[in-house]
Amino acid sequence: MKKRDIPAGIWDSCQSCGHMVYLKEVEENLNCCPECGHHRRVNARTRIEQLVDTGSFVEMFADLAPIDPLKFKDRIPYKERLKEVQKKTGELDAIVVGRAFIRGRAVVLAVMNSDFIMASMGSVVGEKVTRAIEAAMESDLSLIIVTASGGARMQEGMVSLMQMAKTSAALAKFDDAHGLYVVVATDPTTAGVAASFASLGDIIIAEPGCMIGFAGPRVIKNTIKQELPAGFQTAEFMLEHGFVDRIVKRHDLRRELARIIDYCGK
Repeated sequence: MKKRDIPAGIWDSCQSCGHMVYLKEVEENLNCCPECGHHRRVNARTRIEQLVDTGSFVEMFADLAPIDPLKFKDRIPYKERLKEVQKKTGELDAIVVGRAFIRGRAVVLAVMNSDFIMASMGSVVGEKVTRAIEAAMESDLSLIIVTASGGARMQEGMVSLMQMAKTSAALAKFDDAHGLYVVVATDPTTAGVAASFASLGDIIIAEPGCMIGFAGPRVIKNTIKQELPAGFQTAEFMLEHGFVDRIVKRHDLRRELARIIDYCGK
């Protein structure tokens, strides 16, 4: 009997448990594996749809687009890389910001998009995060940032690295104004983002199993010449060592965010 091929986009193998899963069922399960619960990465628009009250999201700063200050070129020129990924994702850069309601609670929400150059932090990401902080402060609203990033965007060099200081300074002012800032760390939250605004939340939530850290484990292992502990840089490891306040499954995230706002917000 001739073997029949499985149509692309119908079934997939879970990268955690290895089971073949029906993608429609995965999508209906908030992009979590129905067998083992593994939380798959989702893009910013999907994340917003999952989090906010239906129809409540009003996007801000949507016209901000990156430039090429260094005229950078690796495999292809940075300008061409941007055009490619903008066409592929339909986004101008790696973060989406807006006002929304989560179970009736008004918030300013920023969501990073790992589909866009691994949500690397360039000038636009830093500017949008800073504007989101300022908007939350001006409106006296809680701020929620969903992080997912491979770190600084090398194609923007020092301009990218300066976003760490810029966003951190804005958050210091937000803290002085007694604003509530909640981080939702998703896979992966690393490098310059982890070392700046992703680590400065009043409360830091993480999705199960997500990677959180600065340098990658292989780099750290080769640098310190030691074996790393089991589960190093997972959300569970970070919770055990005090870097994360709570691990929350995706299905429970809306409820938990609303509860935190009720307890800690203004």
